[in-house]
Amino acid sequence: MKLDFQSVPDRTRTGRLSFLAIPVLLFIFVLILSEPAALAQEQESVISDVEKRIEQINRQISELRSRLKEEDKKESSLLSSLEKIRLNKRVLQNEIESLNLRRTLVNRQLNDLRLKAAETEKILQKEKEAVEKTLVTLYRYGRLDFMHFFLKAQNLETFLRESKNLTFLASYQGEAISSYLRTIEQMQSLEKELKEKMAEAESLLQQARANQSRLAEEEARNQKLLAEIKKNKTTYQQMVSELQESQEQLQHLLKRLQAQEISLPSPFIPLYERKGKLPWPVNGRVITRFGKEKHPRFNTVTINNGVEIAPSGQDRKIRAVHGGRVVFADYFQGYGNLIIIDHGLSYYTLYGHCASFLVRTGDLVRDGQDIALVGDSDSLKGECLYFEIRHKARPVDPLQWLKRR
Repeated sequence: MKLDFQSVPDRTRTGRLSFLAIPVLLFIFVLILSEPAALAQEQESVISDVEKRIEQINRQISELRSRLKEEDKKESSLLSSLEKIRLNKRVLQNEIESLNLRRTLVNRQLNDLRLKAAETEKILQKEKEAVEKTLVTLYRYGRLDFMHFFLKAQNLETFLRESKNLTFLASYQGEAISSYLRTIEQMQSLEKELKEKMAEAESLLQQARANQSRLAEEEARNQKLLAEIKKNKTTYQQMVSELQESQEQLQHLLKRLQAQEISLPSPFIPLYERKGKLPWPVNGRVITRFGKEKHPRFNTVTINNGVEIAPSGQDRKIRAVHGGRVVFADYFQGYGNLIIIDHGLSYYTLYGHCASFLVRTGDLVRDGQDIALVGDSDSLKGECLYFEIRHKARPVDPLQWLKRR
């Protein structure tokens, strides 16, 4: 914006220039000052969010390691082995994310230091030039004694003026050199800090790469064990036996939950009124159906109490198919991270193999609310959602309750 000062009325003619101009000038001044402050505040907010996320990840890592210790105490089983591999993978994934976030903070600090070093370099150059000029001037005058200088002065006025300048230069010399030396020390300190931060960033990068390699090793172990379960009949039957035991334990859990009284908001729509109209808990295709399933190679028959849905696209959010209260949100062997929602009148929905929870036990949830993320915890078929609907602890075919597609 270009200001045409010639168009501004003369102060003597209007008498109002200062009255009108001051608020405008103050407004512009405030804007100029507030812009850097706003940017700094925004940057601090971003850094604070990153630090909070790092703290959250570190808490998750601590919880996962506690779970690993619990798994080590259990008797060796295929489900336990798979769970320990999965937990190790989660720990490594969280550590990698934490390291990357820390690198983000360090890189921000590096950028700030580089800017500060550049500004200090400019100040240093100016102070160096000032000191050089001062020293040259003093050197020139310093070669003349007082009497010689007095005699060279054309008159008393010249003598007094030049004497005053010399006194000023003499006093300024010490401050200029001191400031220059302080700036040099500051520059050296910044360069040292820059080297330390660069080394820290490189160390974090190397740690992240090492964890990435370990993660690949854990994934290879997981795939090898899954392949063994699928190919070896004895191993497969052992897994089936362990899963059946987990089904029985889940049945006992549901009976205990059924005996508990819960409160739901009133009025509420009973789940049975929504049969055939329920939304899908996740977008994807059904890879395991309800009921009997015959193994293509071993000819063994297993009973599935629910369905497994492999997600499609980028959406990994699991949604509640109906309103209710979360009565269980924890790890359950064979089902991985499991959520159970009580919908009233002894109707329940179950969501297994979750990667992480978005709700907690006791939470009220509404239709379509995000409750978890799709994962592969205790899954033999990779990333998918295990979904059940139960009435009075008895499983029913979920596909008869979900909307037709």
